[in-house]
Amino acid sequence: MLAIRAARVFDGERMLPDGAQVVVAEGRIASVGPRTAPVPDGCPVREFDGTLLPGLIDAHVHLCADAGPAALERLGKADGADLARVIEESLRTHLSAGVTTVRDLGDRQDAVLAWRPGAPPGLPAVVASGTPITSVGGHCWALGGEAAGQEGLGEAVRHRAQAGADVIKIMASGGVFTPGTDTARPQFTDAELTSAVAGAHALGLPVTAHAHALPAVWQALRAGVDGIEHCSCVAAGGARIPDDLAREIAAARTAVCATLGSDPSIVVPPEVLAMAAAAGITEAALQAVTGRLCAAGARIVAGSDGGLGPAKPHGLLPCTLDEYVRSGIPATAALAAATSAAADACHLTGRKGRVRAGYDADLLAVHADPTADITTLLSPDAVYLAGQPVAVVPLQAEKRSAGHNW
Repeated sequence: MLAIRAARVFDGERMLPDGAQVVVAEGRIASVGPRTAPVPDGCPVREFDGTLLPGLIDAHVHLCADAGPAALERLGKADGADLARVIEESLRTHLSAGVTTVRDLGDRQDAVLAWRPGAPPGLPAVVASGTPITSVGGHCWALGGEAAGQEGLGEAVRHRAQAGADVIKIMASGGVFTPGTDTARPQFTDAELTSAVAGAHALGLPVTAHAHALPAVWQALRAGVDGIEHCSCVAAGGARIPDDLAREIAAARTAVCATLGSDPSIVVPPEVLAMAAAAGITEAALQAVTGRLCAAGARIVAGSDGGLGPAKPHGLLPCTLDEYVRSGIPATAALAAATSAAADACHLTGRKGRVRAGYDADLLAVHADPTADITTLLSPDAVYLAGQPVAVVPLQAEKRSAGHNW
């Protein structure tokens, strides 16, 4: 048993300015009460002058990818032992940054799903999609998820359900890191995507769609997906979201994971820059899309796309939240995007993302008030996983976000 007292507590939805005392027992939060409340006899007390908040949830990562050059391409040559090592190293990096739960949205040949039953203790919880479903030769085809036609997509959905996937990931448009694909066009027909979503829902699985292209975002919304990844809204004139689309996404309560944030010290390969420029993907445009979605009332969740390449290392989520705030999202909403809203989108309500009795005791302490300065998340004071303290490695201040969103 442990009592944690903090001057301020962000409970996943709002700040408790007078702080609170959180009592932890057997890996869960036993109670949340006044900071001055008495503790059970013999219960140790840990005091923090800063802010206590739920452990962060990164809702878009690639655990099999090591964030090195051509990380996704090299996955095609990795064996099971290599993948297991990278998965565990990736998770340790996330944990040291205060991330206690991740949603993996793209592995190779269901490697994360195969690894998960024998996962060692002391690592973040993993929600996983398995290999993303893509068109023949489509975005991330080398991971092994190609499918065509309504029957083929239906079989792909059933395969992932049988493999233990928690969510279906489908590549509704091309992507910058796969040469030959088009970020401005859908990869499937309306009938194919709608059939895949219906099949997943019949099996009790949510669907999230990778969609950079504006027509692919519209298509995913019509098909009834539960989430949209990136949502860049790329068209001939660049990345821009129409007001009516923002309103419809908000009305549908579709979760949007904008995946902003990157390491600006990294020199991005010129071919990647050229593809991004051709698609009209710029930092300012992506921030504007995200800000307009928030202003329209859309459900924003936080995901870093960690592991994708050197500009997208694992443990990047605090930088994602920094860029969310710089996009016009209020700091409280940005924090919720990485806690309660992410937990809801990952179907972890009741377990994760809130400082509330009965929830898992995954907690993060920082030295200041992140609603006043979101960058305080770059330097965690303490991280608790199921009530147990873990080592933290503060991100360097210069690792703040900048606009490489691929």
